[in-house]
Amino acid sequence: MPTPTAADSSADARIAALEAALSAERDRVAALLRERDVLRASHERLRQELELLKRRIFVAKAERVDSAQLELEFAEKLAELDRLGGADPSEDSPTPTKTKARPTGRRDLRKASIEEVRVELSDPLFDDLVAQGKAERIGFEESCKLAWQRGGMRRLLIARVKYRTVDTQGRSVVETTPMPVETFARSLAAPSMLAHIATEKHCDGLPLHRIEDRFARDGVPVDRGTMCRWLEDAGATLGATVVAAMKADALARAFCIATDATGVAIQPIRTHEKGHKPCRRGHYFVLVADRDHVLFEYTQKETAAFVGQMLHGFKGYVQADAKSVYDALFRPPDPDDPEDDPDRAVPHEVGCWAHARRKFWEATIARDVVAREGLARIGRIFELDAGWRAKPPSEIGRLRQVHLRPHIEAFFAWADQQYALVREQRGLLRTALGYAVRQRPALVRVLENGGLLLDNNRSERELRRVAVGRKAWLFSGSDDHADAASHLFSVIASARLHGLDPETYLRDIFRLLAHWPRDRYLELAPLHWASTRARLDPDQLAREVGDVSIPAPLAEQQSGAR
Repeated sequence: MPTPTAADSSADARIAALEAALSAERDRVAALLRERDVLRASHERLRQELELLKRRIFVAKAERVDSAQLELEFAEKLAELDRLGGADPSEDSPTPTKTKARPTGRRDLRKASIEEVRVELSDPLFDDLVAQGKAERIGFEESCKLAWQRGGMRRLLIARVKYRTVDTQGRSVVETTPMPVETFARSLAAPSMLAHIATEKHCDGLPLHRIEDRFARDGVPVDRGTMCRWLEDAGATLGATVVAAMKADALARAFCIATDATGVAIQPIRTHEKGHKPCRRGHYFVLVADRDHVLFEYTQKETAAFVGQMLHGFKGYVQADAKSVYDALFRPPDPDDPEDDPDRAVPHEVGCWAHARRKFWEATIARDVVAREGLARIGRIFELDAGWRAKPPSEIGRLRQVHLRPHIEAFFAWADQQYALVREQRGLLRTALGYAVRQRPALVRVLENGGLLLDNNRSERELRRVAVGRKAWLFSGSDDHADAASHLFSVIASARLHGLDPETYLRDIFRLLAHWPRDRYLELAPLHWASTRARLDPDQLAREVGDVSIPAPLAEQQSGAR
């Protein structure tokens, strides 16, 4: 064999160096490609988030989809699911039929129970003919319009009779009828005025400075500071009486409580320090107890400890979103934790299919076919369940087992399969599928009882009253005022739930509270108010002040059951 020369050794070394350099370049190119892919994925996620924000801000907050397009796109898949769920055109079919309401024409205002102001219009030419005997009036052609006249305040003059008597020593003595007890003693506001202000702010969302302007235009200015103190006193009084009784009844008897939370700004306490401090953030929780009560709770911090305290002792169903503050509520007592009550009641968690659907709706920003299929599947679940709303819970439960269970099981089998494919990919689709997979036990619980609802929208609707109002009044003056406002929100929302006029209801409650027995406050709740009011003297109730005859307790309250 030829002996390697120095030139050959030099060439081999050069080749090895070039190969090492080539390998290093390949590694660098591979790293750059990986970095490029990461940046592309990050850019795509940011683009999707921006598109989602644009849709929510500039298009519509409602999570609308073209259901007809989804039906066409997944017609074969939906037909397969319908066959799996046993849907058919028979009487037992769950598919609802929608009928378009026929127009009824112009509203007949004469049927409305409002004060009438009559204006008669005549023709001077024909009036002259009537006077000459050449024509006669035969009636009127009547039409109606809606008009408005400012009502304004009323001066409530309380006239207490004075009596002059002569005592045993012959001296003249003047006595005055004593002032009857009032819920808000020595207050300038009568019950009707206080109810009007509370309804204007906490039902209609008007801030106090606008109510102040209205009163000034009516000729009797009332400053906002005075009204603020009135509302805080009224809310605290309701919280210690009627609202406390409503909450105790809800925790003891409710079948399902739907809950959610929203934030509210709290004005900082004024100090002698220079500079302005930002508002703190407080939180309102809402509890919707079946069709009986709507309760609002204020807390400075949204924590699991507060949620546990708020629902302490409740053993029924709780429907909420997947927020972490609810996790401890559904966790069994820990025997190794000395601070955890071993006898603590553990309610049953019910998930919200509307929240699950929202995640898929957000994922459709990327026009992903998987997200659209998820929308189609969940849409069919809602569509089937909507056809049974008028049926009793026992029948709804039976229909869900026959028709809805196959759809739900097929949805989660599909979600598990799709989630395994995108588990390592960040994005809206993974979020949507992961939410559905993790919430499966809570979402499936609607199959246990026909009285449970698929969504938690009812609690979000009640929170909308706070969300819309805070755009006008911006913040609460203190934690105490926010807590008092929560009690006013509670009675107003419950009154609307039972079809009561909030202002009239609050006026009557403020009128009665000073006279009502302490152990019977539940009778004043909107749930029982129709029965309670029917047993009161209407003339006594109509008066702003004076004694009130208290009727016997309701029969259902005496027996301890509704």
